Amino acid sequence: MSPQWLPPEQYIETIARATSYACLYFTDTAGRPVQLRSTLKAEIWQWPGGNMDLGETPWECALRECREETGIVFEGEKKLLGTQFLTHGDGWPVNHIGFIFDGETLTDEQINAIVLDPEEHTEVRVRTLEEWEREMTPLNFARLHAIDTARRAGTVAYLER
Repeated sequence: MSPQWLPPEQYIETIARATSYACLYFTDTAGRPVQLRSTLKAEIWQWPGGNMDLGETPWECALRECREETGIVFEGEKKLLGTQFLTHGDGWPVNHIGFIFDGETLTDEQINAIVLDPEEHTEVRVRTLEEWEREMTPLNFARLHAIDTARRAGTVAYLER
């Protein structure tokens, strides 16, 4: 007996669903992570990025969000540093999948020239990993540490929760 193929509308109802985001991870010339404080929760530090628009690739999303949130028009290499898979829960009905790309190194001049979208972020900070660990939630710091480690090692991190 041959397999029964379902129409796409029916098949979609049988598989996991997810929203997706993409972002760029930057450091300064000393290798310290650059992060933005969220307007939603003051304790949340994040990288320029956001949810993908319909028809957009992760890379296109990361570039668009970076430009919108910081004014930086990134023209560097397309290099994946990690992916993150978050299971649904905490009031969110579907899984969430992220793509973290290497934004490379920013000079002090580039960092000082960042223009934040005031609806998204309130400030830019550059800190060592040790300093970030004291300022971030353990879950968010674990992501930062894994991505920073992957970048230094030339590998790709896979994170899930």
